[in-house]
Amino acid sequence: MVGRLARYLRFVGCDTIYARGLSDAEILKKANGEDRIIVTRDRMLAARARRSVLLTSPHLADQWRTLRALHPEIPSEVSFVRCTECNGLLDPFVPTAGSTPAPGIPWDRVARGLPLFRCAECGHVYWEGTHTDHIRAQLARWAKEDPK
Repeated sequence: MVGRLARYLRFVGCDTIYARGLSDAEILKKANGEDRIIVTRDRMLAARARRSVLLTSPHLADQWRTLRALHPEIPSEVSFVRCTECNGLLDPFVPTAGSTPAPGIPWDRVARGLPLFRCAECGHVYWEGTHTDHIRAQLARWAKEDPK
C-alpha cells in the first residue's frame, strides 16, 4: 500500500522494510521483534500494532507530510545510505580496471569524478543525477506545501 513511500524513506536514509507478501501476523511479529513502526493504510493492522502510523491518503505527498509531521526527526535530504530496492546499506564503489561496465552508468561523468555507490546486499549501483535532482525538488515542494 505504501511502497512508494518506503522508497522515499530510503532515499533520505531511513531503515525501511517494505513488507510485501507477508501476512499481518508476520508483519506484527517482525515489527515487534525489530522494534519498528508499522506505516500502513490498513486500519485493522494499525489497530493491532504496538507502534503504528495509519495513513489515510493514497497520495504520496500527503503520506510524506503526515509521516514527517508525526516524526519530524525523519531526514528530508537525499542521502546515499540505503538501497531503494532492498534497503541494504550503500558503500562507495570504485570499479576496477577490467570490470564490465554496467549499462546506464554515466561512465564519462564517473571518469571526471562522479562518485558511485553500490548496495552491499543486491549490488545495485547509484550515482547523483537528474533523478536525484527530481527527488530533491519533490521533497522541497512537499515541505513548502506543508500546512504546519
